[in-house]
Amino acid sequence: MQTNRIPHYDNSVNTTGCCPKFNPEGWDSQRLRFQDKPFVRATTKSVMHIPVNMGSVFNRVQVHIENAGGFDDDNTLVLSNELSPWQAEHLFATDRPVEGEEAVKLTGDFYTRVFEGPYRKAKDWHSEMQNAVKDIGGPPGAVYFFYTTCPKCAKAYGKNYVVAIAEIQ
Repeated sequence: MQTNRIPHYDNSVNTTGCCPKFNPEGWDSQRLRFQDKPFVRATTKSVMHIPVNMGSVFNRVQVHIENAGGFDDDNTLVLSNELSPWQAEHLFATDRPVEGEEAVKLTGDFYTRVFEGPYRKAKDWHSEMQNAVKDIGGPPGAVYFFYTTCPKCAKAYGKNYVVAIAEIQ
């Protein structure tokens, strides 16, 4: 297991002009190890877990990452975590400082699982991930979600893949 490496993000098919069609190959049942892996942290507002400004926040951060020269298909990952019914945090993988954005680092071992279905199933997937981490021999920690496409693109592609990434404590 290589430190700070994630599976390749295949963005070769993009018929929507928005989100690439997610190719789940190589993402399921992977172990990841991060050691001070750099991320940009941003928060979004929600109303009872439904995001209200996710598009504008994601666009802003993506533009800043691209302007900093930090976009890389082999480092494409956004970890989302609900902080409350009113707010979520999002960690955007990068390999360099990004002006105008908060920098954070993440350290730990993680386990991935690819799910397909509506976003409302995230609560069930969260429980499944905690059990999966227990099954591989570790106590579960934080569970993040990588929402691979926006709702419009998921509908256009006919699949809504979500990668759950659970910390192994």
